[in-house]
Amino acid sequence: MWEGGIAKQRWSVSDTAEYGDYVSGPRVVTPEVKESMKAILADIQNGAFAKRFIDDQDNGAEGFLALRAKEETHPIEATGKELRSLFAWKQQDEDYVDGSAAR
Repeated sequence: MWEGGIAKQRWSVSDTAEYGDYVSGPRVVTPEVKESMKAILADIQNGAFAKRFIDDQDNGAEGFLALRAKEETHPIEATGKELRSLFAWKQQDEDYVDGSAAR
């Protein structure tokens, strides 16, 4: 985005993906979504997000770890792992565990 904005992002994908952005993007990013994003930004700006995160971390990160575990079981993770196994250009960071956000 910093290099060329949305136009370059569209340029860097297939024509099919670009077309999908034009016709489907407005169906996904609705006025309701924009309002939700504004509320999230307000939480960041007023410190509510940071407080919630820090409180969770101070309590052993129970909420954070539960969210991570839940997301690791999402079907897209299994599908992604299967698809990545088919790639001819398999590249992976040595310290990364496939399907895990944990560091």
